[in-house]
Amino acid sequence: MKLELMLEIILGVIVVLTLGIIYVIKRPKKLKSDRFVASWLELQGYCKNKANWPLAVTEADKLLDAALKKRKLKGKTMGERMVSAQRLLSDNDDTWFAHNLAKKIVANTEIKLKEADVKDALMGFRQALRDIGALPDASHESRVVSHEGTK
Repeated sequence: MKLELMLEIILGVIVVLTLGIIYVIKRPKKLKSDRFVASWLELQGYCKNKANWPLAVTEADKLLDAALKKRKLKGKTMGERMVSAQRLLSDNDDTWFAHNLAKKIVANTEIKLKEADVKDALMGFRQALRDIGALPDASHESRVVSHEGTK
């Protein structure tokens, strides 16, 4: 074999390996939903007491941000990561409503929350978490419940 041909083959292998490594590093990760389900169930417990509603919303916001980071969505802030996730989200407006409510709560700890707003925000966060794979979808949850009930 000629030296030039060997060099071309070696260069080709290096390029393919480099592209493969970049793909593995940059590809979106599948999320292990167990951690997110446990955190979601914990923050749902905050909804029992009206005084804890702000905590439920802010914790849901943090949970979504953690999921966006795990999925390696681009952005320095949560807002930028949400923009990167737009194509994944089935209801972008509800997710933004929820995130903006969480920001208002952080900025004003004395904010008076309406039950409907808290429910809407939590439903928006839950759907966003489902859309990006952090929580199982509703059909999966019903199968899990029905299997648990048959044991």
